[in-house]
Amino acid sequence: MTCLHTRWTLLTVLGLLPLASASADGFVDDSKLKLQLRNVYFNENFRDEHGLSVKSARAAKSERTEWAQGLLLDYQSGFTPGTLGFGIDALGLLGGKLDSGRGRSGTGLLPVHDDGRAADEFSSAGITAKARLARTTLKYGTLLPKTPVLIYNDARLLPQTYEGGQIISSNIENLTLTGGYLERFKLRDSTDSIALVPDGYGGDKSGDFSYAGAEYKAGKTIRLSYFYGELESFYRQNFAGIQHDLPIGAGVLTSDLRYFNSVDTGSAHGGKIDNDMLSGQLTYATAGHSFGGGYQTLSGDAGLPYISGATVYSFSNAGIGKFIEEDEKTWMLNYGYNFAAVGVPGLTFATRYLSGNDGKSSSTVKEWERDAELAYVVQQGSLKGLGVKLRNYVYRSDFSRGRDSNRVYLTYDIALW
Repeated sequence: MTCLHTRWTLLTVLGLLPLASASADGFVDDSKLKLQLRNVYFNENFRDEHGLSVKSARAAKSERTEWAQGLLLDYQSGFTPGTLGFGIDALGLLGGKLDSGRGRSGTGLLPVHDDGRAADEFSSAGITAKARLARTTLKYGTLLPKTPVLIYNDARLLPQTYEGGQIISSNIENLTLTGGYLERFKLRDSTDSIALVPDGYGGDKSGDFSYAGAEYKAGKTIRLSYFYGELESFYRQNFAGIQHDLPIGAGVLTSDLRYFNSVDTGSAHGGKIDNDMLSGQLTYATAGHSFGGGYQTLSGDAGLPYISGATVYSFSNAGIGKFIEEDEKTWMLNYGYNFAAVGVPGLTFATRYLSGNDGKSSSTVKEWERDAELAYVVQQGSLKGLGVKLRNYVYRSDFSRGRDSNRVYLTYDIALW
């Protein structure tokens, strides 16, 4: 099936090439080629054996530590002139091992072989054909979807990618409409194109994922959104959100309210799902500071379902935990500071604390996490775009293994043209 999809994509691209050559002004002149270098060090130490049997605890790793180098080559063409314009995008991904070991692999940076050792290198490539009519763009091929019902994961060395089609239209002022249909995907540490399944599912069934939604700006201070997603024969999900900015004193108070309703559908291969998740967060930003607090509650059968390996559109999608178990209640506090306010642009700091209780998993869920991040991006000069990011995560739970994690990211964006 993957080969068939690739052939169709290549045939589509080949069909567009004559059009691009015949009227290449916009196709070439508006094209962009960017190279991003990513160097990632990942260290994670396990602090307890909760959630493991005695036999598993003895065999479990005490740490996961790896160091890897990634390269992302991103080409985006312009569109051929005319009422209906055509174009091509291409994405090349390459990851290489700098340090690992059989007893320290599995960080998500590199693929792991059957013998427990990390691969020396891995790579993949994707091509996307695209067409534009007015302010509507249709794409088919390799996609990086970013919607409330599905967000691709880009938290390690290389991004998770999907295969399918997507259409985005902004023909109506302040309104953006999105629709898509996805058939396969690649995990962030894999070159294998596999079928779509929910996270945590261990069966042999799979399904295609379809989604549609709208985002509307009601003036300068209110943003509304609604999305629908369905993983065939597993679950369907509705999302509604509202964001509002309120100037108070020298700062702005932003309120963000999100609601998910998820139910099983079709053959319900993942089991019974009838779940509601409501979450809200208030953030006050002033003079470089941002202070935030929020609360999230899940109710009904099962936790919040999502596609395997994806990022969850939740305030609780933290560095390690997600806090989306059945009936879980979570409090959240966060603080951030942008040092541009004191004359150091590009330097930022952020920290947050989450505490979840009353959830249901293999046992009663009680978990907490504290995250901290310090980041700097060079703003000018020959090293403009060079970034360093330090992350520290501490996670404890009475149903899963506790973890202390330190991660270092070095990135460098180079615009080749």
